[in-house]
Amino acid sequence: MKLIRIATRASQLALWQAHHVSHLLRIGQDDLEVELVDVTTTGDVDQTQPLSQLGGTGVFTREVQRAVLDGRADIAVHSLKDLPTEVLEPDLILAAVPDREQKWDAIVLPVDSKIVIDPENPFTNFPKNARIGTGSLRRQAQLLRLRNDFQLGEIRGNLNTRLKKLDSGEYDAIILATAGLIRLGWEERLSCALQPPHMFPAVGQGALGLECRRDNEDVIELLSQLNDPETVLATLAERAMLATLRAGCHAPVGVDCRLDADRMELLLTGVVLSKDGRELIEAEAGLPLSADIEEEHKEGAVNLGKSVARQLLDQGAEEMMGR
Repeated sequence: MKLIRIATRASQLALWQAHHVSHLLRIGQDDLEVELVDVTTTGDVDQTQPLSQLGGTGVFTREVQRAVLDGRADIAVHSLKDLPTEVLEPDLILAAVPDREQKWDAIVLPVDSKIVIDPENPFTNFPKNARIGTGSLRRQAQLLRLRNDFQLGEIRGNLNTRLKKLDSGEYDAIILATAGLIRLGWEERLSCALQPPHMFPAVGQGALGLECRRDNEDVIELLSQLNDPETVLATLAERAMLATLRAGCHAPVGVDCRLDADRMELLLTGVVLSKDGRELIEAEAGLPLSADIEEEHKEGAVNLGKSVARQLLDQGAEEMMGR
C-alpha cells in the first residue's frame, strides 16, 4: 500500500480541503493510504495584526511548504489565493489545481438582522455608518468605493469565530468568501453573493493549489489527474496578472476570469483600486479557445494575464497600489 502524506493548516476549513484532496486522490486508487500532517503557520499564530502587516507574503503557506521540503509530507494543500505568485520555493511545483468552488465574496448578516438586501444594489439598504467586518484590503477598497460612510473593522479568526463576533453585535455585516461557507456547510448564512461590478474576487479565490517537490515525478503524475482544465487556465491567467503587477496576495487587486462558452473565449477582467476606494482602473482581454482545452492553451492563459496587467500598469496601477 502506498502512503501519501498531505501537509495542511489545522483550521477547520483547511482540514476540510485536505480531506477533500484525500478523497479525490483515492478515487480509483484502492491501494493508496493518505495521512494528514497538521502545520501551524505564521498567520495562524498571530490572530491580532492585520494580514497586510504580518510581514510579507506566504503567511499561510510558508510553513506548509516547509513540511514538504523537509520530508515530513509529500503534498502541500493551499487555498490558492494565499499562495504567492512569485517563486519562493524553487524546489516545489504547483502540480494541480482541482475544480474550483464558487469564487465570489458574500455578505453575511447577523442572525437577528433586519436589513433587507436588494441583489441589484446589495448595500443600498444598509444604515449610514454601518459597521462591516473584513481584513482584506481588496474588499475594504471596494466597499469604500460603494459606500464611503462604511465603518470598516479588521476581523480575523476561523469561520466560527467570525460568525460569533458578527452575531454578538460587533458588526452589521461581515464579508466572507462563498467557497468557505459552502465547504463547511454554512450556506444558510450566505445572505448575498457579491459579483462584479459590486465586488471583484481575489486572484485564485475558491480554488485549491496542490504543491509537491519538483523532483518527485510519481507524485506529480498522481496529482496531475486532479487538474480541472478550465480552473487551471483561469487561475494561470489570474496569477500571471498578479505576478506581472508585482502585487502581493493582500493588495487591492480584483479579478474576474470566466469562460464564454458561446464564443469559446477565456475572458479576464482585472481591477486595481486605491486603498480608500476613490480611484479604480480596469482592463480586460480575451483568449480564443478550441473546442477542447489543450495543454497549449496554458501559455496563452499566462500571456492573457500579462496582457491585462500591462494595460493596468499603463494606466498607473503601480502608483495607485501605493496610495
